[in-house]
Amino acid sequence: MRVILLGNAGAGKSTMARRLVRDKEVARLSLDEIAWGEGTERKPLDESVRQLRAFLTANDEWIIEGCYSDLVEVALPHCTELRFLNPGIEVCVEHCRKRPWEPEKFPSEEAQRAMLEVLVDWVRDYESRDDEYGLIRHRKIFDGFEGQKSEYTSVSSYLDG
Repeated sequence: MRVILLGNAGAGKSTMARRLVRDKEVARLSLDEIAWGEGTERKPLDESVRQLRAFLTANDEWIIEGCYSDLVEVALPHCTELRFLNPGIEVCVEHCRKRPWEPEKFPSEEAQRAMLEVLVDWVRDYESRDDEYGLIRHRKIFDGFEGQKSEYTSVSSYLDG
């Protein structure tokens, strides 16, 4: 198993990754872990790519999840399955609003809540962004991938996948 889960923030990538891993001995990498440094600055791309390549080399089986097209493109030649989680903007917003505290990303629940509206605005821009985080680039990656792939357009379809 070498699966990439791609989609907007709040699409359900982490939830699906946890469900796929369950009791298996499969390494899991959230691209958030290698994309961000201290504070709100993204790490230099070459540093994140170096960490991603080390993860790929160290693990025979893995699940990688994230919205970072520039990093997904590095892992794509090594994956056996690409899953594009695309349930729609309002579902993603709802998931973000219900998200429990993520201590690996925020020092406190208050800090996470303080960033919620910024995140929601960012999620709502998904369809119009043409950067590495947007639907345009995600669609291009998905459509161009020639291996096993699935697009999930509703949360109920995640249960079948």
